[in-house]
Amino acid sequence: MLVAVAVGHELSRALSFAFGMTWEVLWALILGFALSGAVQAVVSKREMRRLLPDDSPKTLAIASGLGAASTSCSYASVALARSLFRKGADFTAAMAFQFASTNLVIELGIIMALLLGWQFVLGEFVGGPLMIVFLALLFRLVLTRPLVEEARAEADKGRLGSMEGHAEMDMSVEAGGRSLWQRLRSPEGFTATANYFVMDWAAVGRDVFGGLLIAGALAAWIPNSFWQRFFLEHHTTLAKFWGPLVGPAVAIVSFVCSIGNVPLAAVLWNGGISFGGVLAFIFADLIILPILDIYRRYYGWRMAGFLLASFYATMVGAGLAVEFLFQTLGIERHARNAKVEMVSVSWNYTTYLNIVFLLLAATLVWRYFRRGGGWAMLKVMNEPIGEGHHAHSH
Repeated sequence: MLVAVAVGHELSRALSFAFGMTWEVLWALILGFALSGAVQAVVSKREMRRLLPDDSPKTLAIASGLGAASTSCSYASVALARSLFRKGADFTAAMAFQFASTNLVIELGIIMALLLGWQFVLGEFVGGPLMIVFLALLFRLVLTRPLVEEARAEADKGRLGSMEGHAEMDMSVEAGGRSLWQRLRSPEGFTATANYFVMDWAAVGRDVFGGLLIAGALAAWIPNSFWQRFFLEHHTTLAKFWGPLVGPAVAIVSFVCSIGNVPLAAVLWNGGISFGGVLAFIFADLIILPILDIYRRYYGWRMAGFLLASFYATMVGAGLAVEFLFQTLGIERHARNAKVEMVSVSWNYTTYLNIVFLLLAATLVWRYFRRGGGWAMLKVMNEPIGEGHHAHSH
């Protein structure tokens, strides 16, 4: 009986931490996905393939911009990167797109600002482009043409990964001589925004709420003293190098990607990981174990191993670079006060914002089921879509 009571108490503490973080960031999640949906509503995926022919600085900059305007779902971005590669895009440009779509998106910055602070947001948006530059340089040095051709042959076999349908769907509004604002505020622009909003939530909801639950469990059950020893917090100089090295390793086995790893990053920061270690951990959502298995299916064993090694190296390098750059500039964050709190709902600005944005979410969901893709679109998120098919046919 006492054991059951103790277990119940610990579970309730974990859920309380998870709900507390969820309540704190709910409005920001809705805002981020709504803004992302609006951007995707006017950015055509068909144009992406044409704009990524090589690995020149201009093309990589375009790939980064298109990635930042794309879905934040890691699985969908990996699937879309393969699609771009199969249809003629340069491999390096496709990987740059993939990096940007998970590390330079609007919703990621908003959630990081709320849970971790503005220094981490700035670090993410400085480290993300640095990581892409490091990756491009590394690929030029060590990526061979035979390995790329082998990966292309494997990609053309069309093995399934995850979120294949979501990655292929093009729900953007045709220009038709209209400006971006005219397209966005048109009825079809509203519907396209609603489509992307609901589809993105369906794609990443598992990771977001899974990450919040895992973060709640870690906050409730693992004392900060354990993390402080693990991250060598009392060895100041060594910890700055150890954090970026071990951060991606922790991410690999966490199984949580997209913006779902931000709550975990908040727990690790309070526990003692270095500033650069937090960034390297967040960058590493593209090398978690399920995604590594998708690389194997998409590109074969050799390329999957190459991507793991090269991605890990660039993530560590970017984390270290931002760590020492911010230290030099005097803007590195030191306060270990990320918002990892038990639930506390009161009539404050967070509650008012949550109510307002829940109404916005309800409006977009209503539009999706009234005029958008509905259940039919949700059912094909994991299914490959035939050539030429896009959401306008719904």
